[in-house]
Amino acid sequence: MNEKREIRDGMRIDWDIPIEMDDGIVLRADIYRPIADGRYPVILSYGPYGKYLAFQEGYRTAWERMASDHPDVTAGSTNKYQNWEVADPEKWVPDGYAIVRVDSRGCGRSPGYIDLWSAREAKDFYHCIEWAAGQPWSSGKIGLNGISYYAMNQWQVASLQPPHLAAMCIWEGAADFYRDMNRHGGILCTFGANWYDMQVKSVQHGVGKRGHRSSMVADYVSGPETLCEEELGANRCDFAKDVSSHNLDSDPYWQSRMPDWSKVRTPFLSAANWGGNGLHPRGNFEGFVRAAAQEKWLEVHGIEHWTEFYTDYGVDLQKRFFGHFLKGEDNGWENQPRVQLQVRHIDRFVQRMENEWPLARTRWTKFYLNPADHSLGAEPVAEAGSVAYDGFGDGVTFLTPPLEAETEITGPSAAKLFMSSETEELDLFLVLRVFTADLKEVVFQGALDPHTPIGQGWLRASHRKLDPALTLEYRPYHTHDEKQPLKPGEVYELDVEIWPACIVVPAGCRIGLSVRGRDYVYPGGSGGRLSNMKNEFTGVGPFLHNDPHDRPPKIFGGKNVLYAGADRTSYLLLPIIS
Repeated sequence: MNEKREIRDGMRIDWDIPIEMDDGIVLRADIYRPIADGRYPVILSYGPYGKYLAFQEGYRTAWERMASDHPDVTAGSTNKYQNWEVADPEKWVPDGYAIVRVDSRGCGRSPGYIDLWSAREAKDFYHCIEWAAGQPWSSGKIGLNGISYYAMNQWQVASLQPPHLAAMCIWEGAADFYRDMNRHGGILCTFGANWYDMQVKSVQHGVGKRGHRSSMVADYVSGPETLCEEELGANRCDFAKDVSSHNLDSDPYWQSRMPDWSKVRTPFLSAANWGGNGLHPRGNFEGFVRAAAQEKWLEVHGIEHWTEFYTDYGVDLQKRFFGHFLKGEDNGWENQPRVQLQVRHIDRFVQRMENEWPLARTRWTKFYLNPADHSLGAEPVAEAGSVAYDGFGDGVTFLTPPLEAETEITGPSAAKLFMSSETEELDLFLVLRVFTADLKEVVFQGALDPHTPIGQGWLRASHRKLDPALTLEYRPYHTHDEKQPLKPGEVYELDVEIWPACIVVPAGCRIGLSVRGRDYVYPGGSGGRLSNMKNEFTGVGPFLHNDPHDRPPKIFGGKNVLYAGADRTSYLLLPIIS
């Protein structure tokens, strides 16, 4: 494999540059930099999606929607070098940055064995950062920037503290691979296996001539060699099996992938999406709160997962952040409030600056569940009652009266429920919802699904054990280190984390909590699908919990009973903002 160098579209581009790892594997990188000689700060990304694969070709429906609805994304660029979830070099190189894209081990142009988010990958990332810092065109200041995979592994490599890592922009990046993505509340999510098939295996190194031919450069995205299926299989992990077989967080598989928050000290900007339930936002909030870094900022936005990273809004924010830390620019970032929220209203977002998370002025407010009339009330229920529902059913929805005044919910939520099952197990699917005065549900364009509810939470009852050191009233933290089966008919106290959300609820609307036995389904019909996803969207996007091996009907299909009243105070805790 021979690297190639050329000047094109106002940039000096080096294709397929070798970076040798400590074990001898040679990864491949593309470098986009100014034509003039000099030392430039670096924006680097390391990930599996194929640096030669154009966004428009690999993720057609996402690109078309973004380009159509947000013309500022395509303005000022030929868009030839757009690549899924990383920075467009044509918008960064003119400002004096070098953009480095590395194909991760086993993917795209880099040979090796694919082991997603492994300690080996984090070590590779570390070496790539230090390699970039030592190049003659580099200033030695390295920044990391990217969405999703290219954000998630930033938490990991920061734990290794590369000497030349100067700043990170973690845009919609999960941090806890057990809780945030693969095992929601202990329940297996099938997203990871499907995503691996569609977006990683499809660009594995060695797919070669059977895969994409690049429109950026005359070569194969996943080449240059073409391997047989047996060789490809031997060069990658079985991600679906790994996720399903390691069902406790105490397993070394998960622990080896968990960032050490005490060692995440690099200045960072953590950007979350209110509509991203099922994958990223939890990690962005947890990272902001728990990382040891003293210089850290949180931004939260809405709409599609990939959009705001590329809009003028997102690019301008990133450039101010990196300009300050990588270039020493006097651009006002030192006065940037620590929290920037796009506060979600029914019909718009309104930007507001804050100083902390959760917000200090939060009124943590309990709404009590009443099984008798399915209400959410301001006072505890005096009379004991219960309501039963099928373990695989739509459950029961509890509603507040119409709100007398506009009410803002911004922050993490939680529920305490008293439950029993006629079997030894039950799964809880909680949905925080808003309804208009005539009981039509209010949903939003989420990170993926166009019909996304306000918030969600999950818990497998046998995983109810709490970590006393990390549990907060508004954020229960489960250890997931042992299973504690239920005794049929016995009542258990279950604390459920509901991921952070934001909505300003108009007067006259109602707040709802659904306690379900299966994934939320939007009652208004299909939300379509994306070209890079397997399933049709029905309310939770690709984040489904429908693996029959993980939820066999004999165990999970029995009747569940929710109790309230007397000494069993079941409630929803909401962050009401004054």
